[in-house]
Amino acid sequence: MAMDEPLRIDPGERPADEILTALHEGRRVILDVDVAGDSHEVVLRYDGETYRCDTPTSLHRHAEEAEMRGCLHRMGYAADD
Repeated sequence: MAMDEPLRIDPGERPADEILTALHEGRRVILDVDVAGDSHEVVLRYDGETYRCDTPTSLHRHAEEAEMRGCLHRMGYAADD
């Protein structure tokens, strides 16, 4: 599998460290989340400077890894460490 190939996971499937490692390798992380009974795709990205969480309704940006880690847990994207 190429490192630029997206990593598809279910919310809560992987720990934050594993998600952050994939982002630091330049991979996008794609999650399918249920919102009000509908399935939506969330794309997590990192460009070497800014972490991004693209959701169907907004784009969240985080400048620090600690902020992104908090978002991963708060939104339920990462498994409990």
